[in-house]
Amino acid sequence: MTWQRKVNNAFIKYAGFQFNRVGNGGPAEAAPEELVRPPEDPRIDRLLAAPIFILSPVRSGSTLLRAMLNAHSMLHAPHELHVRRLFVNFGTPLAESAMSALGHNRADLEHLLWDRVLHRELVKSGKRFMVDKTPANAFAYQRITACWPDARFIFLLRHPASIAASWHEADPEKRTPEEAALDALRYMKAVERARKALSGLTVRYEDLTAEPEKETRRICEFLDVPWESGMLTYGDLSVAEKGLGDWKDKIRSGRVQAGRDLPSEGEIPDALKPMSVRWDYLPRTAERT
Repeated sequence: MTWQRKVNNAFIKYAGFQFNRVGNGGPAEAAPEELVRPPEDPRIDRLLAAPIFILSPVRSGSTLLRAMLNAHSMLHAPHELHVRRLFVNFGTPLAESAMSALGHNRADLEHLLWDRVLHRELVKSGKRFMVDKTPANAFAYQRITACWPDARFIFLLRHPASIAASWHEADPEKRTPEEAALDALRYMKAVERARKALSGLTVRYEDLTAEPEKETRRICEFLDVPWESGMLTYGDLSVAEKGLGDWKDKIRSGRVQAGRDLPSEGEIPDALKPMSVRWDYLPRTAERT
């Protein structure tokens, strides 16, 4: 027995853990973009059918929309899953050669993994369609459409200044108001790029809170599912949801309320005015002032 094994055994006996050598499979990162491609045969390569993705900036009401959709008997909308951060790597050249012989590259295998994870959650729920509302998915919409060519998209918008204010209030020590505005703008730009590239349904947080029945009926029509009144009396909220503040009580009680009044033009940070114009929260003339 080597001294390394003796030391490791001692740690196992007295501390309850052991040391393991880190593999040489490379850093944990997504497959290169050039490897990304649609499934060769969606009927075989995908278990999910027509998954639904809510693409939204942070702090735009996606948790509210998730709770409403999850109350539908056909829609399973769990907490944020971040499946695009699940990577596949080859531990040895032999493993890479074996997968290549089957016709799979790293991106293909990642897509199989993502699809299986989501499909497992859907099967456990007993429902028909999967809904994922992870805001960071907006940065990866091209990868998502490559993985699931039949994916459907809901774009959730909110007044840019309201998003930024809420993002700052979520962690004031981490982000100043100015930093929150610029960071939230990254998400807004990603959502806007996705809106230009993809077909889908645009929903506004302000409309969803002001006229929830009208908006949920519109969403159900887009998804081709019957509207259910339970979407307005939702009450479940996963403990995995963090940083919701007053939203926890509002969602659990099924009370839809607007979070804040719309800001005036003078309250909108300059960095957010172009997006406010683009999303029709400001008149076109405001962008030129």
